[in-house]
Amino acid sequence: MIPDLHPADSSQLVMDVGGSHVTAARVALSSGRAEILQRNDVELDSLGSRAEILDTLEAAARPLAIGDAPWSVAMPGPFDYPLGTGSFEGIGKFGAIAGLDLRGALADRLGTRPDGVGFLNDADAYGIGEWAFGHAGPRPDRLVCVTLGTGVGSAFVREGVAVDDGDDVPLDGGAYTLAFDGKPLEETVSTRAIRAGYAARSGEDIGVAEIAQRARAGDAAAAAAFTAPMDALGRTIGPWLARFGASVLVVGGAMSRSWSLLEGALHAGLTESLSGRALEVRPSRLLDDAPLLGAAEWARRAQG
Repeated sequence: MIPDLHPADSSQLVMDVGGSHVTAARVALSSGRAEILQRNDVELDSLGSRAEILDTLEAAARPLAIGDAPWSVAMPGPFDYPLGTGSFEGIGKFGAIAGLDLRGALADRLGTRPDGVGFLNDADAYGIGEWAFGHAGPRPDRLVCVTLGTGVGSAFVREGVAVDDGDDVPLDGGAYTLAFDGKPLEETVSTRAIRAGYAARSGEDIGVAEIAQRARAGDAAAAAAFTAPMDALGRTIGPWLARFGASVLVVGGAMSRSWSLLEGALHAGLTESLSGRALEVRPSRLLDDAPLLGAAEWARRAQG
């Protein structure tokens, strides 16, 4: 369900909900350009109670609400986006709102109609944002965006639409459904995998940000902790990039800020599976703005 544009304001109201934050924003779109007019970032405890989670979502959105104007909300899965409720099975967060009619709950708290709250996948929002506003030149026909953090998110975007079924994309359009070396990809490509890899080499269990800092300072064990995961990602996602016909691969999420540590091994992993196919590989240019702009573009396109 996609909210109708509010007649009193041509901007879009959007939210991006993550495991540790929620960001609400008002976004203006015109002539292929986007501008975040207002934003409100609030820390979120995804392991909190139902009331605590809903209170936080309301606290982020309420200062930006415009009458009964609609909202477009980027949410992690597992989530039934048309229905507006999620199981969140297997992700270790949001258990308190599993099965809740989140559409109705947000509509009540924000003073809008239930059909004024629309949901899309957070990785899809990120990819649509990069497709629409993160490209220096013309928008590519087909772009794949991979977001790296606690897991591997992905969006296969064809002409501005996230594709989640068909023979040319993984199951549900999700890289997290793929396997590497007989194991789920996220066991090799994730922050926990990088921490485990560094701990195995050094005997120290530290955060990924500190591992990256040590790698830049010349710590060989820290640099190697990024090499195997990125090579694995390239080898795993490469065949799907070729099958989808992507001309651009964008790497986003928190780990993309360490692009210099990721780029070489990722290219090496991609080389074999792409067989010389032309592909632009780059880090996210929009970072935390990407899902906000993507949610706004998603709503705009749906409204016609």
